[in-house]
Amino acid sequence: MRVEDKKYTLWDYIRINWSISRFLVCVRVADKLIRAALPSLQILATAAFVNTAVAVFRGQKESGAVFLPLLLIFFIIFYQYMSEAAVNVIKEKIRNRLMEVWQPAVVRKTASLDYSHLERHETQELIMRIGNDPAQWVWGGFNLLLYTLEMLLRVGLILFIHAFQVWWSALLAALIFIPFLFAAVRSGKNIYETSREAEKHRRRAQYFQEVLTGRENVEERALFSYTEELNRRWYEKYRTAYRIHFQAESRRILKMKSGSLITVLISALVVGTLFAPLGAGTVSAGMFIGLATAVFGLVQDMSWELAYIVSELSRYGEYMQDLTAFSHLSEAKGALELPAERAGEVSSVEFREVSFAYPGTDRLILDRMSFRLEAGKQYAFVGANGAGKTTVTKLLTGLYDSYSGEILVNGKNIRDFSPAERKAMFSVVYQDFARYEIPMRDCIGIGNVRGTPAEELDRAVSLAGLNGLAGQLPEGLDTLLGRTSAKGVDISGGQWQRIAIARTLVSRASFHILDEPTAALDPAAESAVYEMYRRISEGKSVIYITHRLGAARLADEILVIAGGRVKEAGSHESLIGRGGLYAEMYESQKAWYE
Repeated sequence: MRVEDKKYTLWDYIRINWSISRFLVCVRVADKLIRAALPSLQILATAAFVNTAVAVFRGQKESGAVFLPLLLIFFIIFYQYMSEAAVNVIKEKIRNRLMEVWQPAVVRKTASLDYSHLERHETQELIMRIGNDPAQWVWGGFNLLLYTLEMLLRVGLILFIHAFQVWWSALLAALIFIPFLFAAVRSGKNIYETSREAEKHRRRAQYFQEVLTGRENVEERALFSYTEELNRRWYEKYRTAYRIHFQAESRRILKMKSGSLITVLISALVVGTLFAPLGAGTVSAGMFIGLATAVFGLVQDMSWELAYIVSELSRYGEYMQDLTAFSHLSEAKGALELPAERAGEVSSVEFREVSFAYPGTDRLILDRMSFRLEAGKQYAFVGANGAGKTTVTKLLTGLYDSYSGEILVNGKNIRDFSPAERKAMFSVVYQDFARYEIPMRDCIGIGNVRGTPAEELDRAVSLAGLNGLAGQLPEGLDTLLGRTSAKGVDISGGQWQRIAIARTLVSRASFHILDEPTAALDPAAESAVYEMYRRISEGKSVIYITHRLGAARLADEILVIAGGRVKEAGSHESLIGRGGLYAEMYESQKAWYE
């Protein structure tokens, strides 16, 4: 299953469930239809039982005649109580199928999105709303529609029986129910709007609670002693959300309770219209009792359940609007393809007059940039923050494709390579490298999703200086890392960084890129990490991206980026000798390394 690019409506809750398990959906719908018919059957069964009992009492029928309507009443009660267990099993099966089929479909769509969507705040919020338990949303919407169908059928069947007995009384009942319908719709919309307002404050309160109780913030909580301050902010947001919800709920209950007297009067009025037919003998005593009971229950349903249904339909309708917007988001070609097993060696990378501006902006980050990189050499891209260094990485790895000019690999336009081939060419350690809270072996091995032989993984561990860490962990490389699990072992930022570097070492990529993964370290420590990487990657093609020049000295060639172009290029010594931009930058930073 996949998330289709279409306009989604409430009916898609049924369609998605139907496509996943038709048999179980049919059983679930059949159960709802039976439950919708039970109140009407109860009217008929009650009428038959009372009428037969009266006839038996008068000696007009044998006593055994009462058993058939009594059996029907027993069946109704039995089904209402005993079918619940079977229905719960069916519910769980359908929900499990949604988890197996629909949830992965949403994940695949998310993983396929153009990278530009992931950098936009609005799209990130949309993805979070859609990705927050999508299976539960589809399951909940399906049940809501079935519940709505059940209620409408229940009301319709009761009114049909009522009309069959006394048509004008049923018409009066239907007309009286119309104001209830409008009141319920209005109340439901108010509930929905206030719940949305309360949810904004509730989410903020939840964030403060996570900061106050989460393991990842333990050190700073102790250091800065911000518990009381954040606790105060949490309380403010919690009280605001509670007040909005409480006021709305109080108004709703007050309206419903104040309407209870009206409900009783309306029910009594409708039932009162049946007295004349009862006296005339056109309505039996049993039917009168059955209809009277049903009418009181019907008015109660209309006054309480409809408001809830309308509120929930609004909420689930908005989710479908989000799903529609989500489905319209463009996808990157080949986003889910694995890196090619053999992409061939990259002998050269060349930018020719490449210009690029991020989507939604006019500012050129790269302005006719040109340079050429040769295999087997190590390069450093240096420049101020925002100069465009990381943008070069994003274009090489295919995260953005909306550039002008040419990017050539081995003299061939990079756009002519398949996504799988491009993924196999470059391996990157980003500044915000991922910290996968999985076993250490998998955390490194994920650098080659096709599988890393044990000896290669052990070699990467050794080269990245992780043998000591692996030896200290309780289960070695099979130890779960991170704080989310009670069995997880937390490690330092520097150790996470070395694991990220080890991932590049198990990769089959020809070009390795270190995109400021050491930005959080002090300059001297950063230089040490780059020195280690230069040593273990001797003879390989490497790009170091940094705004600190201590590490740049290690490169065979340095490219100085400013104004979206390569302003200077050469070795450390030659650039210092020129006395240009690089020399000025190095002089301003020299004290960091002395």
